[in-house]
Amino acid sequence: MKTAILGASGYAGGELVRFVDDHDGFHLVHLGAHTQSGMPLGSVHPHLAGGNRVLGSNDPDDLPEVDLVFLALPHGASAEIGKVLADGGTRVVDLGADYRLDTDDRYLAAYGASHPHPEDLTKWVYGLPELFDCTDTGRVASPGCYPTTTIVGLAPLVTGGLIDPSTIVVNAVSGVSGAGRKLADQFLFGSIDEGVVAYGVGRHRHRPEMEMALEMLSGKPASVTFTPHLVPMQRGIVATSTASLLDPGTSRSELLDTLRSAYDGRPFVEVLDEAPQSRWTVNSNRAMVSAFVDAPTGRVVVTAALDNLVKGAAGQAVQAANLMVDLPEDTGLPMHGWMP
Repeated sequence: MKTAILGASGYAGGELVRFVDDHDGFHLVHLGAHTQSGMPLGSVHPHLAGGNRVLGSNDPDDLPEVDLVFLALPHGASAEIGKVLADGGTRVVDLGADYRLDTDDRYLAAYGASHPHPEDLTKWVYGLPELFDCTDTGRVASPGCYPTTTIVGLAPLVTGGLIDPSTIVVNAVSGVSGAGRKLADQFLFGSIDEGVVAYGVGRHRHRPEMEMALEMLSGKPASVTFTPHLVPMQRGIVATSTASLLDPGTSRSELLDTLRSAYDGRPFVEVLDEAPQSRWTVNSNRAMVSAFVDAPTGRVVVTAALDNLVKGAAGQAVQAANLMVDLPEDTGLPMHGWMP
C-alpha cells in the first residue's frame, strides 16, 4: 500500500518513518515537511539516514499516487489537508488534534476558536483501537498521548459501572519529547533538568478529549480535573487517575478482572498486578495499567504508562491504519520495550 507521511521532520513523524519502513504492508513513497522541505532525511533524523531520501512538500497537490497518508502536523495544519485528502478518497490517519473532538463546542473550549469544518467532525473515528472501531472508516483521528494513557485505564471501569465519571482527577507526568521538537527556553536542558513543573493547570486542551471519549463509551457525563507535569526524561508518560467508587466495597480483584476482561485478546494493553514504570514501555506500542482501591476514601487509583511517541502517537496511528486496511493490528509494531 503506497503510503505518505506529511510532517515527517518531527519526533512523531520520525517514528512513523521507522515503523513504515519496517512494515510489510505499507510502502513509503513520500515524506513531507514544511521548513525542512528539500533537506535529506538523514540530516533531519540521523538515525534514519540511508537511501538518499529527501524531504518533500506537505502540499497534498505534490503527492504522488498514494493509498494512505499519515499526518503528523502542527495543530491547525491538518484541518484543510485532511479534508482534501479524505474527501478525495485517500485513507487518512491524523496524529494532530484537528479532528479528535466530536463537536464544535468542545473544539472551541479546548482550542479557543471554532473548527473550520465542524460539519466534518463526526466523520472521523477516534483512533483508540482497543475501545473504538477503526475497521470501517477512511478517516481516523489519533488520540493525544495523555488521553490515551488516561482513557485506557479508566474506560472499562466507567463502562463497567464501577466508578463515578463525574469525580475523576488525573495527575500525569510526561517526558520532554511530548512537547515536540520546537526550540523553546522551557525545554532547554538547563531549564528542565533536575526539576518538575505542572503546566496547563486547569486549562489543558486534552481535558475535553478525555471527557468526550469517556462520555462516548459510557453514555454518562464525565468531569475530569487534569494536571500534567513535565519531567526531565526523554519519553514516556505515567498517569495516576482517581475517582469515587460507586460501591465503596468494590475489591481490587474486581477492578483488575474488569480491566483484563476489557482487553482480553488485545496485544497492546497489559494489565499488571503492580504499578507500571514508564521505562517498561519505551519503544513499545503497549500501554501498561493497574488499579488499586484507596479504602479510606472510597476511591479507585488507576496507574497507566506508555511511550508518548509510540502508543501515544506514531505506533497507535499505525495500529489504527492496520485495522483500516484489514491487517492484524500488531503488524510492523514493537511489542516489547527497551531495558535498561
